[in-house]
Amino acid sequence: MIRHLVLFKLNEGVQRDDPRVVTGEEAFRALEGKIPEIRSWELGWNISDRPIAYDFAINSGFEDAAALRRYLEHPEHQAGVALWREFATWVIADYEY
Repeated sequence: MIRHLVLFKLNEGVQRDDPRVVTGEEAFRALEGKIPEIRSWELGWNISDRPIAYDFAINSGFEDAAALRRYLEHPEHQAGVALWREFATWVIADYEY
């Protein structure tokens, strides 16, 4: 199994109630069930007040590297990424478990 972990940081001055952010969150929430390669899917807003914390996280699981690649290339995923590019940056980690 492959874990795909993504941590998002909203750009300076962008709040989570910004309509772009709301639309971006909805786009990623809707992916579960639309992309068959997804084996596990969790996402949510950070609750830590530590200054090094990121704002939003997606923690997902895939059968193997090929399934992860198909997910990353899927048009629904790409549409969500395009939305988030407008108001956030992110880091990822993909690892076997």
